[in-house]
Amino acid sequence: MNDTRPLWTPDPARVASSRLTAFERYLGTTAGLALDDYPALHRFSTAEPARFWTAVWDFAGVRGDKGHEVVRDVDRLPGARFFPEGAINFTENVLRTAGPAMAVQAYTEAGPGRTLTRDDLAREVTQVARRLRAAGIGPGDRVCGIMANVPEAVTMALGAAAIGAVWSSCSPDFGVQGVLDRFGQIDPLVLCAVDGYRYGGKPFDCLEKLAAVCRELPGLRQVVVVPCLSDQPALARVPGAHGWHAWLAEADGTPFAWERFPFNHPLYVLYSSGTTGVPKCIIHGAGGTLLQHLKEHQLHCDVQPGDRVFYFTTCGWMMWNWLVTILASDASIVLYDGSPFHPDGHVLFDLADRAGVTLFGTSAKFIDAVAKAGLEPVRDHSLATVRTITSTGSPLSPESFDFVYRAIKADVHLASISGGTDIVSCFVGGDPTGPVWRGEIQVPGLGMDVDVFDPEGHPLADAAGELVCRNPFPSMPLGFWNDADGAKYHAAYFDRFPGVWCHGDWTRRTPHGGFIIYGRSDATLNPGGVRIGTAEIYRQVEQVPEVVESLAVGQAWEGDERIVLFVRLSPGTELDEALRARISRQIRTNTSPRHVPARIIPVADIPRTKSGKIVELAVRAVIEGRDVRQREALANPEALDLFRDLPALRS
Repeated sequence: MNDTRPLWTPDPARVASSRLTAFERYLGTTAGLALDDYPALHRFSTAEPARFWTAVWDFAGVRGDKGHEVVRDVDRLPGARFFPEGAINFTENVLRTAGPAMAVQAYTEAGPGRTLTRDDLAREVTQVARRLRAAGIGPGDRVCGIMANVPEAVTMALGAAAIGAVWSSCSPDFGVQGVLDRFGQIDPLVLCAVDGYRYGGKPFDCLEKLAAVCRELPGLRQVVVVPCLSDQPALARVPGAHGWHAWLAEADGTPFAWERFPFNHPLYVLYSSGTTGVPKCIIHGAGGTLLQHLKEHQLHCDVQPGDRVFYFTTCGWMMWNWLVTILASDASIVLYDGSPFHPDGHVLFDLADRAGVTLFGTSAKFIDAVAKAGLEPVRDHSLATVRTITSTGSPLSPESFDFVYRAIKADVHLASISGGTDIVSCFVGGDPTGPVWRGEIQVPGLGMDVDVFDPEGHPLADAAGELVCRNPFPSMPLGFWNDADGAKYHAAYFDRFPGVWCHGDWTRRTPHGGFIIYGRSDATLNPGGVRIGTAEIYRQVEQVPEVVESLAVGQAWEGDERIVLFVRLSPGTELDEALRARISRQIRTNTSPRHVPARIIPVADIPRTKSGKIVELAVRAVIEGRDVRQREALANPEALDLFRDLPALRS
């Protein structure tokens, strides 16, 4: 492909009708600002945070009280506070529009599920809120869910937020210990769970697991079971549990008034991946989450009123929380629960056509898997309504950019986005008014002073280093659970460069003003003192047709570090010397001799988190003989055993 021209440039009509252009016009009208391109808007957003975030609040129509002060201690990082006198109700903003318009469309492997209108959703959310209040749940209390990606997860989360309670969820494929490692730290009072789920055409019963979890959470006041496998779950298997429909029906009919809580009132507890230790419990505030999501949805993803937004996610990934807030932009959400390859790789593209999806959200691994499967959705799907495709979870390779425009849709805004659970949002993402360059994330997020630092904390231009953010922003965590003095929070992000958020991504800024992310910096390879991002290797290896996916780690060897590459091969393929030589040649020719692995080893599977990220650090721990305590955080923990005591690593 030709890297001297962008893969896609929006036509003038699309630029003119975008929410980003409308925001620029709004700033011109209300503040007399003439911001005629994205770099100018970004400079304004970081130089004048009070004016910028006030404008986002007003432009997006946030309901609440701003107070007199927009940001207090703006020079403190951490320590700054946005809208310290402000008050909002998160759910009031999400349910801002009433009426018969669709709010939630749900699909499973079996086909269409429930559909909720705006009025249906508001009715069910207020029923949940009343039932929680009746159980004595109040502001700051924890309500947790072991939930499939179904409408009931949305209504439980919004019902909890409506009364100031804190929502936390995980997907039902977590084992008992994985659930307890998370919820056991935050002492929930109410637990909502599905009776089971289906994946890959197979049913998975969850009631025995739920009973075991409940026995270890002594503070629980109520347990509610949502029917997914059976219309009549065997509630007797979970002592004291209520069925979803009966529990909701007991809600009284008293009018429900929105109580507004402080802007920084806790909304969610999310969790770090937990593959190398007990997961960190990250507390996110209601106002910061709302404002940051509104900015990303409307200005970076061009979500318009009436749009239908889909993201392939589980309730254990922050993209689910990101998706729920879409409702605050007068758009609807499309849910899917099940395998993205059952019965085949067309299922999500079928859903996009059937549901009229306008934003199709997925992961880099899914796009790569579709390409590896030889599928070309452009041939058998319309995708006429899809204006935007977003990709996150891991770096999107240049070849995957090519594939999207060649085999999925030519006229589409492909926005590779990157951030994390840490901020429940993104540091870098899309610009619907600007060109898409091959292999690049387009822009730094508005209001985010994103840069790339060398080890001494100096900015780098067009060279790889640490992704940092030099200014505070509303969706910074309120802190970690059980970290009263903030020491763990500070150590996680601010010890490396005092007064600067260091995110832990190995990144390069491009001449186009965009970014390329090479992987986690704590997984960066370091042979001979040369730092190499793992994504640089994966990009080359996975162009070899016989390689389905790969994982690279550094192994301490003879006083240095050598690169070890593990490959999962297509069925029937043998890793002979000829294939090893082709893999090495592909890497050497397109990167450098330093990138060539010292060992290439075939494995039957590669371990990944439940959100699809491969876990280099856990594999490195195994090959070094260390235990991986949090195996339950993995989608396929048994894969770790494939890396233990390998003879090829002893020579």
